[in-house]
Amino acid sequence: MTPGPVRVAIGSDDVGEELKKVLVAHLTAAPGGRFRCVDADELGGKGLDVPEIARLVAEAIRVGEADRGILICGSGVGMVITANKVPGIRAAQCHDVYTARHARNSDDAQVIVLGSRVIGSELAKVVVDAFLESDFEPSQIRLRRMAKLAAIDRAYRSSGEQT
Repeated sequence: MTPGPVRVAIGSDDVGEELKKVLVAHLTAAPGGRFRCVDADELGGKGLDVPEIARLVAEAIRVGEADRGILICGSGVGMVITANKVPGIRAAQCHDVYTARHARNSDDAQVIVLGSRVIGSELAKVVVDAFLESDFEPSQIRLRRMAKLAAIDRAYRSSGEQT
């Protein structure tokens, strides 16, 4: 049985809106219906600011409503900071193919973050494709690092600190 399409939660602030539309159209047109985009607006994100949008996309992944996420703002910085605050989420700011692939195959990032004022739409398509087409490649050192990240995450959550 062939698995269904990759569910991609995508969100942007007003600065990243045009790039978001370009990427949704690009992914929707992918051969074989490989991707199904869920806009953060559909998750309750209409009119929200960067932190709320990033949290909606990260939460969609955390609870299993999406497999991957794409976040876009002017620089990408605000989105990546917020998404990484959601327990269990690993977001990477990527503006080149190498970093996008590395984020997936070495760090098992679930979310790619782009700065619409940093990357053009054609390069963004290629970078997002590289991210979505890459898989985590487990090795002893990578699995050890992932376990250490999970331990840090658990330590802060169990200490009662709020994220």
